[in-house]
Parts: sequence; structure tokens; C-alpha cells
Amino acid sequence: MNRRVALYDCDSLERIDWPDTEDGRYAKAYLEPLMREGSRRFLRNVETTLVVARIDDLVLPLTINEGEYNNAYVCSPYTHYVTYAKQELALLNRPTVERSLSVLLDALGYLMKKSHLNRVVHVNNWLLSTNLYPRISGSQARAVLNAVRDAFPGHAIVFRSVCPSLHPEMTAALREAGCKLVPSRQIYLYRSNDPAFGNAKARWLLKRDYELLAQNGYAFVAAADMTDEDISRIAELYRLLYLDKYSYDNPQFDEAFIRLALQAGTLTLNGLRKDGRLDAVMGYFYRNGVMTTPVFGYDTAMPQSLGLYRMLSACLIHQARESGNLLHESAGAAQFKRNRGAIADMEYSAVFDRHLPLGRRWCWSLLERLLNGIGVPLMRKLKL
Repeated sequence: MNRRVALYDCDSLERIDWPDTEDGRYAKAYLEPLMREGSRRFLRNVETTLVVARIDDLVLPLTINEGEYNNAYVCSPYTHYVTYAKQELALLNRPTVERSLSVLLDALGYLMKKSHLNRVVHVNNWLLSTNLYPRISGSQARAVLNAVRDAFPGHAIVFRSVCPSLHPEMTAALREAGCKLVPSRQIYLYRSNDPAFGNAKARWLLKRDYELLAQNGYAFVAAADMTDEDISRIAELYRLLYLDKYSYDNPQFDEAFIRLALQAGTLTLNGLRKDGRLDAVMGYFYRNGVMTTPVFGYDTAMPQSLGLYRMLSACLIHQARESGNLLHESAGAAQFKRNRGAIADMEYSAVFDRHLPLGRRWCWSLLERLLNGIGVPLMRKLKL
């Protein structure tokens, strides 16, 4: 074991020396409840073992899985690259291509299970759609990789949510250590920390979206004005958008997760309220100059012409500007985000599998070649 890195599971939770830093206090507030009570207490479709890795003054959560093919994509590569990918084929609007790719994914999925793709340790996995990284050096990333490899010699090691433009030193170090860069999705970055960012059309659209609040009689709800009475409604609004409308393979946050976010401040929760009713909500956090929003939802039964999504997005960008952070807008709603100034970028999983037998490695190698050779060009061409 690399002596620079200490690993703690739920049985050694009391021995964790949480760093007395902003990130350390956040990690303790967020991770301790999940480790004590189990992931399914907070996310209904996530079954995993949580371990904490500490290196210097950094704390990184690890999730350890053996299979669990019905898990949310946040800790199941199979769900991400097969189950969820099949659902996304409809975005192509090309029925013949969709059918062919669906057959290919079924065959690939069968072989993935045979090669135990889901026997994996994810590093810095907060069980969210986007995992933000602390300020981690290349040597720290390599030390963590080596320690996890030694502790879990039968598992592939995956760093999720790696964006080379945001994490150049870490990405280079992981590549040099032998990691594959397997594309995961096309993301959108809004450089709200740059006052000159965005063209005139984008600024006009944002101004128009923000003005909808007053036109439609909505009040912006600050975090301090969110109460325990809002918890069930927040969970419902997230479900209506991310689960009912998009996919039940997204993380299914239980009310316990929303309660933790509200009471421990692990997410800053804001919303839009009218006549006492909460109709839209967002929950964000930031780390190392980057902000992201894992909780986002609105009442999808309301008329689309009302513009709840546009209003909420405008409020999110306003909050990012106020805090001076770059806004990581994740994936989806590509044209909407482009029109308002967001720039497309690629996100990867950095996968280390050199310590595994060939029968376990081939699948990751195939994914790397297929997605870099076909998937990424297709995503860029179709602006997904």
C-alpha cells in the first residue's frame, strides 16, 4: 500500500482525520451519512460500497462494485454504455441507424457482462452526474491510482468526469500511468467567470429568459428560504424531469438525499415559487472554481410556453456569475445551451486495467476505440 494514501471504509469511519478545509468539511458532511447508512438510503437505484481515500489534505470517495448491472450509470459502466445509450439512440432521429446500433449494443452488452465490466472501483465518485475534482496534482493522482490498484487488484479503476481542458495535469498524469481515455459524453461549459464571455444574441436570450420571472409572477427562492416542507416537492420536481422525462437510470435521489442537502448544506438549493407553490428547483455546489447542478427539475405538467426551464436556467447562470465560477452544465439540451453561450467539450472516464487479465481488458480497449473513432465524431457532428 502506498503510505501516502490512507483508505477508510465504514468500519474505520471513526478513524478518518477529515481535513480542516472547505473541501474536507464538505466531504465529511456529505460522505459520513452515506457510509453509515448505505447508498440506497439516499439513492434508490445505487447499490455500492463507499470507501474514503485521503491523500495529503484531499479526500476522494471511492465506490466499489462487483456487478450490480441495474445500478444508476454513476457507478455502473454497463448502464452508462449500454442501457442508457440505447435510450439515447432516439436522439439520432434515424430509425435505421437506431435499430442497427441497438442490435450492436445488445451484443456488446452481453460480452461486457462476460468480461465483468462492472467489477470496478470509481475514484472521486460522489454518485452524481458530474463529479467535480479538487485541486489535485499529477503526483497525487498517480499515488491514489497506485494505492487503489494495490487494494483492489481484481477491479478496473476508473476516474469518472475527466475533462482534459479542466484537469490538464491530472489527465496527463493518468495517461502517462497507462490509463485509457474512454469518452463518456459531450458536455457544455459556460464560462460565467469571464465577464466578456458570450455574444450579443446569447446575452439577449438570457436577459429575455430572466425577465420571464416577473412576467409570469414567479419569485426566486434563496437557499435560506427553503424549508423542510419543501423537501418532498423538490424530490418530486427532480423526478418529473430527470426520471419520468429522461431516464430512470439517472440517480434516483430519495427525500433523505434532499434533506441531507438542505440541512447539511451539501447542495445550495434554490427554486421558483408562485402563489406559495414551488414549481422549479435547482441544487448546485462548486469546487476548485467549477460549479455544477446535480439537482434540477420543474413541473413538467405546466405549459411549456410558461418557460420554467428557461427561467430556471437563467437563474442558474446568474448564480454562477455571482459566485465567479465556471458553470459545468453537464449534457443534454445541447442547442438550448449553445444558443446561450455554452461551449461543447468532451468528458472521459480514465480507465486503468493493465493489472487485469486480457479477458477483462479487451472490453475497455474496444470501447476506447469505438467511441473515439465513431462515437465522438457522431456526437460532434449531430451536436448532441
